[in-house]
Amino acid sequence: MPTTNEDARLAQECERRIINAWPALSTLVVGDWVLRFANGYSGRANSATPLAYGAELDDAMLDMLEELYRADGLQPAIRLTPLVAEATRAAVLARGYRVRDRSFGMIAPLADIPVSEEAAFRIEARPEAEWVAGVAALQSGIKSHAGNLAAILERIRLPAAFASWLVEGEPVGFGMAVAERGMAEIGLICLDPAHRGKGIGRRIVAGLMGWAGATGSHSAYLQVEQGNAVALNLYRSLGFRRLYAYETRLLEG
Repeated sequence: MPTTNEDARLAQECERRIINAWPALSTLVVGDWVLRFANGYSGRANSATPLAYGAELDDAMLDMLEELYRADGLQPAIRLTPLVAEATRAAVLARGYRVRDRSFGMIAPLADIPVSEEAAFRIEARPEAEWVAGVAALQSGIKSHAGNLAAILERIRLPAAFASWLVEGEPVGFGMAVAERGMAEIGLICLDPAHRGKGIGRRIVAGLMGWAGATGSHSAYLQVEQGNAVALNLYRSLGFRRLYAYETRLLEG
């Protein structure tokens, strides 16, 4: 749970902005929840997310949620963030939802973050086909589907940056950021394995932070798996701190 009232407010602001920064192909708003569907590409875009503190799901709502996801060929998935009411959290666990992943929401101030002037760092306002293909090639499983990735990215309506890092003119690393009302989400950081350990990932994240600051954003936020020690150390070194923790749970069968 966030440790202060201000952190609680920031956690809610991040969770609400995530819906726009990483849009699903279709959404339904049910009470204080948004149900998102995107052909199974990514966890966030194919799960139910609470939008307000104390968000509840009664048995009828849970039944409807499960029916809707199964009708779309998906396992019912719920993101249990600090916004979820404790009774709903208990009801989800009682139904047998298992943990798919555990993540941290992190945040960093953007004051005095310079705009990158490195020649190898390139930013586009919209994702080119080369960028989408490059990101998809560095993913595994369903996330390697370039068409589904492109379908999500095409729905972004906010100021965005699609970053590439070039080595000898060829892109070897990627990342993106989306700015909304003073805050920018950073995500999809991926790097060709042959170029890891050279500080490129750090330069991409720092470059996106510089872009976000130039848009007038005061903070950058991101989500990272709790067990990803390399990424956690990188983000902490760039000024990110843990804001909240959450888990995504799936119902099988």
